[in-house]
Amino acid sequence: MTDAANLNNLSEMPPIQVWDGVRARRVQGDRITLAIVELDPGAVVPEHRHPNEQNGLVISGQVTFSVGAEERVLGPGGTWRILGDTPHAATAGPDGAVLIDVFSPIRSDWDALPLLDRADPVWPRD
Repeated sequence: MTDAANLNNLSEMPPIQVWDGVRARRVQGDRITLAIVELDPGAVVPEHRHPNEQNGLVISGQVTFSVGAEERVLGPGGTWRILGDTPHAATAGPDGAVLIDVFSPIRSDWDALPLLDRADPVWPRD
């Protein structure tokens, strides 16, 4: 584990540019990555796969999610489970979306992604 602080606020974490219109702030442990993902309206997460298992939850907005052959529109409270190496994709709704993603093992491949300037997170709102 890095020398990161154990207690933080999202506003203290610079977002990572994952794809166009898709930013993530991550809490990285030794074996788990927790990511708060912000998708701009209509943002597309192209079909991809990775060895990490991924579970998630929609916090706000709407997203059309596909996992393997299954596709569904999810709103707040919608969840997903993606086993390792399963193809998946997502498209944000017209108002964008905020998601929580949990990965195991950690998303060390994200270490190479560009950091963006610190900006106020979309969620939570005061």
